[in-house]
Amino acid sequence: MTDDAPPELTPLDPAFITTSRIATALGLLPFVIGAAVLELAKLLPPGSFLVPMFLVYAFVAFTVPARKYRHWGYVMGTDQLRVVRGYMFYSDTIVPFGRIQHIDVDQGPIDRRYGLSKLTVHTAGNHNSTVTLPGLAHADALAMRAAMRAAIRQEIL
Repeated sequence: MTDDAPPELTPLDPAFITTSRIATALGLLPFVIGAAVLELAKLLPPGSFLVPMFLVYAFVAFTVPARKYRHWGYVMGTDQLRVVRGYMFYSDTIVPFGRIQHIDVDQGPIDRRYGLSKLTVHTAGNHNSTVTLPGLAHADALAMRAAMRAAIRQEIL
């Protein structure tokens, strides 16, 4: 690695795959219930609604979260945060600490169960003024927030 090579991205916590699968499965549950209701109405031959819905459900709930995990990463520098995500629609965002307005660390019930948090950085301006980094270990998210706050204080002084 040369001095001018970009640093390696830090991956999200592997538990992000599990929490994403659970959240995706819960989000798709109304569609599965709807397909079951249509199946019970006997509008078409048996399996016409439930089988395709189950295949979509299985693909989205089990394949998509693993892909999302593989295509997210970040680098926490001394004066900036870089968040990279996406495969087809690639996004590489750099947030200078001097532009940060405030920082949130959020946990939903599923994240809390698996010890994960979502770090949200709000910046000045309107284009990409909110950068979100999900799937962080809770302690890591708190440490990153503390490091950003300390760097911001240093800039002010």
